[in-house]
Amino acid sequence: MDERKIARINELYRKSKAEGLTESEKKEQKLLRQEYLESIRGNLRSQLNNIDIKEKDGSIINLGEKYGRKIGN
Repeated sequence: MDERKIARINELYRKSKAEGLTESEKKEQKLLRQEYLESIRGNLRSQLNNIDIKEKDGSIINLGEKYGRKIGN
C-alpha cells in the first residue's frame, strides 16, 4: 500500500472525529482499511513463510513449506 492511501486513511479518520463523513467517504474509508489489512496480512504471511526452524534432531524445516505457503488468506 502506498503512502498516499495511508495518508488518505488518516485524513478520513481525522475528519470522522472532527465533523463526520459522508456516505461515500465512509465507503471509501472501509475499502481503504480493508486494502490496508490485506497488505499487512500478506506481508506477515510472506515473512512467516520464509522462516526456517531448526528441530531438536538438527533438521531444518521451512514454515512456508510445512504449512503450505498460503497466499491471500
